[in-house]
Amino acid sequence: MKQILNQLFDQQLLSHSEAREAMLRIGQGEANASEMAAFMTVYRMRPISVPELAGFRDALLSLSRDPELGTRDTVDIVGTGGDGKDTLNISTLACFVVAGAGYKVTKHGNIGVSSVCGSSDVLAQLGVGFGASNEVLQRQLERANICFLHAPSFHPAMRHAGPVRRELGVRTFFNILGPLVNPARPKFQVAGTFSLELLRLYNYLLQQTDTRYAVVHALDGYDELSLTATAKLATPVGERLLTAADFGLTTTLPAELAGGRTAAESAQLFLDVLEGRATRAQRDVVTVNAALAIGCLEPDFSLAAALAAAQESLDSGRARQALEKLVASQ
Repeated sequence: MKQILNQLFDQQLLSHSEAREAMLRIGQGEANASEMAAFMTVYRMRPISVPELAGFRDALLSLSRDPELGTRDTVDIVGTGGDGKDTLNISTLACFVVAGAGYKVTKHGNIGVSSVCGSSDVLAQLGVGFGASNEVLQRQLERANICFLHAPSFHPAMRHAGPVRRELGVRTFFNILGPLVNPARPKFQVAGTFSLELLRLYNYLLQQTDTRYAVVHALDGYDELSLTATAKLATPVGERLLTAADFGLTTTLPAELAGGRTAAESAQLFLDVLEGRATRAQRDVVTVNAALAIGCLEPDFSLAAALAAAQESLDSGRARQALEKLVASQ
């Protein structure tokens, strides 16, 4: 580890194999707290490179628990966090909309870091447990079209870095690894990023995989397609700008996307959306993000067709039924 630190202190980039080795050492408990703190600090002082990020990703995936779902033909919708917007749980809601539309979803999530309530927090309030066996996860995916992979249950290696991350109290490169280390390794993904720089980094990295993806960043700072401003979208076929008008919708005000102040309030907002009590803005933002995922799964769909499929899932109650089936299948 000291040799790797000396390279970094000399302002050298790590190769993919060196980055993988460094993360394996951290994940296997072979690095002490000072070494981990120094390692994390380097990447607050300079940007992470694509080979470095790929190496970190590959190490964490190799150390993760395999859910053994028997398929990679699933999709995840996930944001990096870090945008400081405290919205309702848009990505997680969109996952249930996609499941209700008939597609398999392997949602990877965690407790809130940059927000009051992360996906794990809100789903726990709604009765979703985190200790599911692989057999239960398989049953949930079959019956509900969705299963939830609580990150700490699948990445035991992260426990070594956790105390150092908490003591540092600043965002580290671990915050941007979450969307890249889904242990189900889904072939389809929508990833929201908190910056344009990170959107481009994700785009470069995902281009090197077999993932059919959409990476999105709203230019006013949201790590999802917020409809509050123009957004940049990157896919395997290129980059484009998106606005609400591209979906036939109207622009949303930031205040209309506010989340709950507690996990319980966030869970109630979640149910309000699934049970047809959402505001126009809430319904629109959830369905357009679901539409991005449906577009990854159905590349021949237009934006309008993908949005229509998402709206039908929500309005018919099938998105709500996906949550009910998920809880009942535990």
